[in-house]
Amino acid sequence: MTIALYMDEHIPKPITEELRRRGVDVLTVQEDNRKGISDVEVLNRAIEIKRVIFSQDQDFLVEANLCQTEGRNFTGVIYARQTRVSIGDCIRDLEIIAKASEAEDLANRVQYLPL
Repeated sequence: MTIALYMDEHIPKPITEELRRRGVDVLTVQEDNRKGISDVEVLNRAIEIKRVIFSQDQDFLVEANLCQTEGRNFTGVIYARQTRVSIGDCIRDLEIIAKASEAEDLANRVQYLPL
């Protein structure tokens, strides 16, 4: 089984496109007609559609931490600080995670990139 990713609104398009070329199941917030919604709504939508969020927005770390503190389940967040990881490294690491992980491996946790 592979991980399905839900790309936050500001993820560079080349990351999404290359992951798709590599066979990774990716859906963007824009394609899901959710552009402009709050981080909480993105997190809730990811839960609803059973996808792990990939974001470069530090606010998702706050939301994930809040879920963990309050004992609320979420599908997982993969986070990469934009200034510390290249597009190529994001693609490589996201492909590894998507193809080598199970949904329960990322449930209720934050995975930081680079690996």
